Amino acid sequence: MNHRHKPRHFLLLILLLIITVFSAVLAGFSSETDVGGFDYGEALSKSLLYFEAQRSGRLPHNQRVTWRDHSGLTDGLEQGVDLVGGYHDAGDHVKFGLPMAFTVTMLSWSVIEYGDSLAATGELSHALEAIKWGTDYFIKAHTSPNVLWAEVGDGDTDHYCWQRPEDMTTSRRAFKIDENNPGSDIAGETAAAMAAASIVFRSTNPHYSHLLLHHAQQLFEFGDKYRGKYDESLKVVKSYYASVSGYMDELLWGATWLYRATDNEHYMSYVVDMAHQLGGLSWAMSEFSWDVKFAGVQLLASMLLKEEKHKQHSKVLEQYKSKADHYLCSILNKNINGTNVQRTPAGLLYVRQWNNMQYVSTASFLLTVYSDHLRKSNTDLECQEGTVTPDEMLGFAKSQIDYILGSNPMETSYLVGYGPKYPIRVHHRGASIASFKEHKGFIGCTQGYDNWYGRSEPNPSVLVGALVGGPDDQDEFDDRRDNYVQTEACTYNTAPLVGVFARLIELEEQKLEDEDVSLVATYKR
Repeated sequence: MNHRHKPRHFLLLILLLIITVFSAVLAGFSSETDVGGFDYGEALSKSLLYFEAQRSGRLPHNQRVTWRDHSGLTDGLEQGVDLVGGYHDAGDHVKFGLPMAFTVTMLSWSVIEYGDSLAATGELSHALEAIKWGTDYFIKAHTSPNVLWAEVGDGDTDHYCWQRPEDMTTSRRAFKIDENNPGSDIAGETAAAMAAASIVFRSTNPHYSHLLLHHAQQLFEFGDKYRGKYDESLKVVKSYYASVSGYMDELLWGATWLYRATDNEHYMSYVVDMAHQLGGLSWAMSEFSWDVKFAGVQLLASMLLKEEKHKQHSKVLEQYKSKADHYLCSILNKNINGTNVQRTPAGLLYVRQWNNMQYVSTASFLLTVYSDHLRKSNTDLECQEGTVTPDEMLGFAKSQIDYILGSNPMETSYLVGYGPKYPIRVHHRGASIASFKEHKGFIGCTQGYDNWYGRSEPNPSVLVGALVGGPDDQDEFDDRRDNYVQTEACTYNTAPLVGVFARLIELEEQKLEDEDVSLVATYKR
């Protein structure tokens, strides 16, 4: 037997072992602000925990955020309907249907695009639980084909009080849309959420998937037939979640997701035939949010261009693509005529003062998804100021995420609970008062303001995984509980991050694989 090659193989193994150990040591010493020094797996796990902190209703036995307890157990009782469950949107206890539905749509889209990565990290089950907590509530809220309960509680009385959800004494009156009080925007978004979620549950829970799709189709038909803005029908939402963009984007958005969920040409025809009338081809956007869905519609529609079966729609789909490109180029600072999104001195996208991070997370998500689409089709993004490759697009999305996680002038993570420094006075009623589990004594409406709101101490409970509003246009951040413009977090801030974190985990793993292959190849030479 020939033994001549054994020492060489042995040396190769020793070399690989030394490099592996050395790399691990370096990783241990690398600072959190080093580019590539972030643990996206930890960030992903923590982001999904946040949704458990925002739960309303009877909490399950496997609840991991243990400082929370049951709340809102009589929601809907006044109106004779069961509306227990769902999510609080932010630091208060109103259940606003429009942002809640957008949250669920974005969580579902994250799973549709990056489900394999989520499964590999062991977080898929938590993502599915987060989605189902929302869709279970939507099923309850959609009590008949043309009725959707759009809100529980009202912002005015809720904001007058500072108390834990477990102690709530504020009004829990519920508000609905129907044929006489239309709300095409909230009907369209809830249809989108349920359609997207139906794709998520198709293989693991087909009966539930079918039920979601049934509700989505009914809601879309209702929203399309009885047109109107929900904030005109329900004045109570106007000061909090007014539908500034109107309902046209949500109707296109709902139809687009129903097409993805059903492959039914009826919905595809709607997206194409109604494109002009509903503004899908006229609005060139620089934001994507709970209110404005045009960029999402335009991006999803443009991704259909490569499919042979859509050849007859290519003219309209090309127009959608032109608008999608405008959005992406504005994010990447590659448009002319002053249509680029502003950036802070340290490079963070800056759309507006109040809760700016929501626009950063949605932009990062769309960039990530579209970069993957371009990579698969072996094409680049053509902007007025030059060509951008898929790798460059993903790289910019990564830079925004790294800023969020601590690579910024304040050297703070804006994802609560991640890293050595993060906001400790988050504007959040439940987290800022002693946990109900430890302090069962009732805390009244104004008692919370008197004894807890103005305290300079950190919140008693850490709102892990919450993405706060973030810094101002000069990268400055003031961690005060009353600074709600910067320190309040919302479910729709964190939801898009789930998909981006999952993709960045893939990117890091691919880099490690490439380095290993390169190392072996170098040694063999």
